[in-house]
Amino acid sequence: MPLIRTATTSCGVVRGLPAADPRITSYKGIPFAAPPVGDRRWRAPQPCAPWEGELAAYDFAPICPQAVTSKNKDNIYTREWAVDDDPHMDEDCLYLNIWAPAEGQTGLPVFVWYFGGGLQVGATNEMEFDGERIARRGVVVVTVGYRLNVFGFLAHPELSSEGAFSANFGFLDQQFATRWVRDNIQAFGGDPDNITIGGQSAGGMSVSAQMSHKPNEGLFRRAFIMSGLFAQVYPGKFGLCADQAAAEHRGERFLREVLRVNSIQEARSIPWQDLLAASLGWQEGGMWPASVDGAFLTSPPDQWYLREDRVRCPVMLGSTNNEFRMAPAAENEAELRAYAAGIQGLDLARFMGAFTPPITRESILSQGDVNPLDIAARAAGARAGQPVFVYEFGADIPGWDNPGAFHSVDLWFFFETLAKCWRPFIGRHYDLAQQMCDYLVNFIKTGNPNGEGTAGGQLPFWPVYDPDEPVVMSFYDAAKPVLYPLGEVAQLLLQAWLARAGAKETPEGREAGQ
Repeated sequence: MPLIRTATTSCGVVRGLPAADPRITSYKGIPFAAPPVGDRRWRAPQPCAPWEGELAAYDFAPICPQAVTSKNKDNIYTREWAVDDDPHMDEDCLYLNIWAPAEGQTGLPVFVWYFGGGLQVGATNEMEFDGERIARRGVVVVTVGYRLNVFGFLAHPELSSEGAFSANFGFLDQQFATRWVRDNIQAFGGDPDNITIGGQSAGGMSVSAQMSHKPNEGLFRRAFIMSGLFAQVYPGKFGLCADQAAAEHRGERFLREVLRVNSIQEARSIPWQDLLAASLGWQEGGMWPASVDGAFLTSPPDQWYLREDRVRCPVMLGSTNNEFRMAPAAENEAELRAYAAGIQGLDLARFMGAFTPPITRESILSQGDVNPLDIAARAAGARAGQPVFVYEFGADIPGWDNPGAFHSVDLWFFFETLAKCWRPFIGRHYDLAQQMCDYLVNFIKTGNPNGEGTAGGQLPFWPVYDPDEPVVMSFYDAAKPVLYPLGEVAQLLLQAWLARAGAKETPEGREAGQ
């Protein structure tokens, strides 16, 4: 039987190419929506137009316009994978890529991936999440392009008057693409009723956003969150989600003060190159966050497990041991007390008693240091209503920069793409990557990471997370389940965060839980 290199979608026939392993076909640059340009800028995605003949799905499509981070040669992500100084960018960026087994298999589980980058940068062509190694294990892998920064997350009162979905266009793109996958993936050998969504960093936040949107019920069966942003346990950290009023006010200022236009319609006529330059040059601009718009998002994504009106499904989540560390913004005991007094619901006496005197900046940093993802894991384990599997990644990472287990480095391991990296990984790293990819694939297939590994035999058992006796899968030199109790400071912060987040379900009261 010849290997399959074509598939018929709702818009036409696509032809792919053999991957490095010819038993896998890669289809790159498949349009899943109409180009979001002109009058379709800042609108919900629309279906793509059909084409005649075969679409040559041989190469990645243009990426969403964004800052070119590779120009900063001191940036660790430049060294890691943002290597192109002149990437092909275009506002016409709603495309996806598929890696599918080519030997005629059917009914295969499907993995839909949302990349990270703070909702501001990132692309599907990054080499660390090449889908071939996962596809070799009998999974159809899909990576989704979506709108970013000002193109994907501008909010404005005029947009709110145009229709129900008037913000969070990047999240709408992800949802639209996942629906396209449901409707078309059988042509690639996939099972439309067995879809897992996954993402890392802002992609993990995107997974949380999709779970927060109740109408997505049934669209996917499980979710994988790598280093997503959760649980703002200390005030003033992270800014990837805003309330709608603040987001709209910011959008008004951008049009008035930066673009110098009077309407959204005028702003839609500005060339994308000029729009991007204006956004990046706006000194007050910073990042363009998602917004609690009342339509797609009715609460911040980090609260997905606190809400009753959400998608319920098995979740696998975790982080590296060297990211998102947070400590109180205080230099001494008096400042610490004042700072802690401003945290709603915190037991101030117990919190202060958890610090060993004398309380100095050094002791505040060491004893007050928490990882919000640790806290989020416990909260999710207690309230998700479905199995939650938690991991921590802390393998030694080789290289002249001695980076530690930095944010995003575990992507090389879960996708088993270490051979694409410049770092001098050795045998134990490849063995660990094989295990981690096996766990992920088992979860994609069944909703449970346990099972056989590709090397033969059963993988080390990964228990469902129990917040009363929390065991996480520790990925260091090898996979090993480890009891992982919270310290006193983190326990108090968890209690306070859950109390204020869980008590705020009305639109007027959501801000305190963000």
